[in-house]
Amino acid sequence: MSADLRLAVVNWRDPWHPAAGGAERYAWELARRFAGEGARVHYVTCRVPGQKRRERVEDVEFVRLGGRFTVYPLVLLWMLGRRLRFDAVIDCQNGIPFFTPWVLPRRVPVFCVVHHVHDAQFDLYFPRWLAWVGQVLEGPVSRWTYRRHTFVVVSPSTLRAVRERLGWTGPAHVVHNGSSVAEPDGVVAEPRGDPDLVCVTRLVPHKRLHLLLDLAQSLTATRPGLKLHIIGDGPEAPALKTAIGARGLDGVVIAHGYVPENVKAALVARADLHLSTSQGEGWGLSVIEAAALGVPTVAHDVDGLRDAVRDGTTGWLVHEGDDQAGVVERALKELADRTVRDRFATECQRWAAGFDWARTAGRMRGLVTAAVRGAGAGNTGVRAPGGRGYGDEHPG
Repeated sequence: MSADLRLAVVNWRDPWHPAAGGAERYAWELARRFAGEGARVHYVTCRVPGQKRRERVEDVEFVRLGGRFTVYPLVLLWMLGRRLRFDAVIDCQNGIPFFTPWVLPRRVPVFCVVHHVHDAQFDLYFPRWLAWVGQVLEGPVSRWTYRRHTFVVVSPSTLRAVRERLGWTGPAHVVHNGSSVAEPDGVVAEPRGDPDLVCVTRLVPHKRLHLLLDLAQSLTATRPGLKLHIIGDGPEAPALKTAIGARGLDGVVIAHGYVPENVKAALVARADLHLSTSQGEGWGLSVIEAAALGVPTVAHDVDGLRDAVRDGTTGWLVHEGDDQAGVVERALKELADRTVRDRFATECQRWAAGFDWARTAGRMRGLVTAAVRGAGAGNTGVRAPGGRGYGDEHPG
């Protein structure tokens, strides 16, 4: 990337925010790699109490403004005052984008990064009137705002969703997440005779944690030694703890909360299966991280997860009408055969190896560079070098 390129990465949160997830990992991996190549990168985001308003990390300048909602107008004001200082902007949409084209010169290319479409999820978090506002901002307002610019999405499912549910007709490119997994902490124990299941997730409503508890209750009837490890934190943590006790699942379902990366890797690596009960994802970073450790996933056949899981090869999908517990039981029976287990582990690791952050950054670099070079003619229709966008097909 050109050493004199001036780039802003605008994202709701930074990687150290208590509620940070895959979107923050994506934005940070791009920012740090572009800065490492010599670009001048500002990461503009919100701030939680105790965080510095300005700091430099790995040559990336962090600017933190406002809170959960106030960050949006404050970022626009900050960008307006520096509208001539950037050659390109990566504007990350976490339900609602930052609408940076409103305050930037028309010549500055903007890439609106969409991890997944939130239309159905707004109702889970907000009153009906506010959910409607979110849906309008995500749909018609975004379509108009970015009409001269480009969408970047993280999976084929998200691409279909922005076309069909948001009505986006402009250029869009699939630039997948990468993957990197910490070394497991210590020696990974051999699987027990009784199944170990694991779910790595943020504890928020759309992850449908009640389905995990339904599953544990159903399976313990025939597998009394089963353990389900839930790794992650979030606003639903107190409710999860209460529900585990109310269902009599203490000692069966273990809510670990936040754990260091090497501990998380050890818990996943020893598991028979990784689970996802999410209502929908942009991709499924935890699925690929589990696959890198040789652990297949059972997930629902929903946006993002149907791309991250190769049904029957790196895991199993719970299709509409399927019994979730039945699919998990079938998977456990198949994995009881050591040859089958080894085959799944090999296929998982082969699949995960196709995703790395250097490749992700390289594809985005190609899009940004092409757009900046052609900025005088606008940003429409940019393609990565080689003529195909990253993710027009799965790596494999």
